[in-house]
Order: sequence, then structure tokens, then C-alpha cells
Amino acid sequence: MKIEVANRIHRLPPYILGKLKQLIYERRRDGADVIDMNMGNPSDPPPDAVVDKLREAAQDPRNSRYSVSAGVYNLRRDLALKYKRKWGVELDPATEVIATIGSKEGFSHMCLALLQPGDTAVVGNPAFQIHTYAVILAGASTTAVPLGNDEAFLRRIEEKLEHMTPKPKMIILNYPHNPTAMTVEPRFFEQVVAMADKHQVMIIHDFAYGETCFNGYKAPSYLQAAGAKEFGVEFTTLSKPYNMAGWRIGFCAGNSEMIKALATIKGYYDYGIFQAIQIAAIIAMREGDKHIDRQAQVYQQRRDILVAGLRKLGWEADAPHASMFVWAKISDEHLARYNGSSVDLCMAMVDQAEVAMTPGAAFGDLGEGCVRLALVENEHRIKQALRQLTRVLNKPSATVI
Repeated sequence: MKIEVANRIHRLPPYILGKLKQLIYERRRDGADVIDMNMGNPSDPPPDAVVDKLREAAQDPRNSRYSVSAGVYNLRRDLALKYKRKWGVELDPATEVIATIGSKEGFSHMCLALLQPGDTAVVGNPAFQIHTYAVILAGASTTAVPLGNDEAFLRRIEEKLEHMTPKPKMIILNYPHNPTAMTVEPRFFEQVVAMADKHQVMIIHDFAYGETCFNGYKAPSYLQAAGAKEFGVEFTTLSKPYNMAGWRIGFCAGNSEMIKALATIKGYYDYGIFQAIQIAAIIAMREGDKHIDRQAQVYQQRRDILVAGLRKLGWEADAPHASMFVWAKISDEHLARYNGSSVDLCMAMVDQAEVAMTPGAAFGDLGEGCVRLALVENEHRIKQALRQLTRVLNKPSATVI
């Protein structure tokens, strides 16, 4: 029997990162010590108090029962308290906050709740893959604009809103940005809200890296802008700031109608997050601010070593103000050796240098010629990765460190 898959599967582009992960797996299976800076997968531990609370809560048999898909009330209340403390945003835990199984799941189901065939969402290019793929899986389409963080970028979006028929229904934003680590100031979101009001369009902001900031920079929340809740929502996660990626817990906050739509979808798909994790997550938000600051310092030190090394390699790399990534432009000389393809270069580096990076082309055509490197390896391993890249890409006698 021939299996006919849904058309939405055919609309998905080849998953470049899947090929890269398979190669990393194969090289490690063969004994290679691949230094993996491909994925934003924290390798440092969560706060001790959070792990202790998880252990305690997991021993209570009541927490092994089904939970609620929206998240227990106390968890949503503490997220609202955190928003008030950190960004001065008032949220109603009952109607303006929902817990999600990581921000990726929540974002995907929000698109399913709000978009349908014939709808269009505006997305920057390059973009984190799920910001495009979730729209496609919902049966809708994306229209891409060259990424930016200024008025010129907003004008590019507005041109789409003014000239496309039918008008785009949604704008998807992400600052601090993945993959480029681009950041914005509060004024940017004020302009976004004004544009949303003018064109009556929804906003989804992915704020996954909003608490991983360096050198005194403080990433603004979309919800800080006056009137923001009237037009949109914001996704956050405990994965990055608290090193809880595998725990799969995040949040969506903002517009109550959008939250209600997401809750409806989730009510059909899941029975909620393991309750012991939700209880431990409350402790993370209550007691974890110092941990976030310490972790940001760790990433900042790794960032400085990596950026300096990439520059010595001949690549262009700015030191980001936030996120756990460095976005680097490959030198023309090195790129030319690999057919002008960031994918070919990254595959070769896994095989030849035993270093894994993410090709910029995986995030859109405007990402070609660049790579994303995650700050998840320790300083020693980052220095070793730079030496190994240098050995393969430059003369054997060249050194980076």
C-alpha cells in the first residue's frame, strides 16, 4: 500500500539540521569527540533549589496524575509576578497567561489556533525555523522581509501590510533574535504596536532569549509597550535562562483572546506538563534571578573568546548584547572552498574538524554565507574548536589561540 501523506508535509522544505544532526551522531558513534556548538542546548546545570524541589515533588504520587493543559494556577501567577518584577507588566494569571510545553510547542499550536489556508504571516529573513514551519503546518503561508531592528525594517513590513492582498494577518518577531542575536530597544516595540493598531494585525513575539543579556543590556519585552496586549502575545521559556531545556516548560502571555484560542487547541492535544516540573518551575522563577545573572556571565566570557577567535580566523563576528549565540560571516576564501555553501562548509567541519556549527542557510536564503555558534561548550572546548577549525581552514601552522 502506498501511503499518501498530507500536503502540509510536502510544503515543508528539507530539514537541513536533520542531516547535520545525523552526521554528528555518526561521527560520535565512530569515536570522534565532536565539539557541538550547533544547537542552543544548555550544558550547564539548573539551579540546585529547582532540582531539589523537582525531586521532592516527584515523590508525591498526587503529582503523577494528569495536570491541566493551561498549567496550574500558581505557576501562571508566578509568571505574572515575574513580568511585573522584571518588566513592569501587569498580567491576569487566569486569562492572560498559559503554560506551554516549551515555547516551540506553544508557538506551533498558537499558529494552529489563529491561522488557516489563505492567511499569511510576515516573518524576518533569516528566521528560526519554527517561525516559518509552524505557519506552514497550520496551512497558512509566510512572506519574508529582510531582517532588521530599526525603522527601515518596520517600513518593509508595512509595505507588505499595505500592498498584499489579502493583507497579512500576523507579524512574527523575535528579539533577542535567533539566529543572529540582533537586539532592539523599547522604542521599537512602541512602533510595532502603532503599526499593529493602524493595520489591525496580530503580533507574536518570541522572547526566549530575553533574560540572557550581556554588558548591562536589558532586553525589552514586547508587552512593555503601551497597548501591546490589545494586539499580541509573547512567548518565554525556562529552557535558556535556567538551563532547563529538557524540562520543556514555557509560557505565552498577553492578549486574552489569543490565549483562550491557544488553550482551546491545547485542551485537545495534551493533559499538561508533569506537575512536579511545574512546581519546580515556580521555585525557579521565585529564586533564580541570581542564577540567571551568573549564567549570563558564563556566556559572556565564552562569547568574548569565541568572537576573538573567529575574527582571527578571518570571519566577521560582532559580540552580541544578548542570546546564547554568535552569528558569524564566513570569509569569502573559506566559503569558496565549499561551493559557496554554508551547509557544505558546516558538514565538512563536522567531518574534518570535529566541530559542529549551524549553517546560516538553514534559517533562510539571507542567512547564506554565515554560521550560528551556540555558547554551550566551556571555554577550553571553545578554544579547542577554534584550533581545529584553523587547522582545517588555514595553513597547518596557523594558530587562533
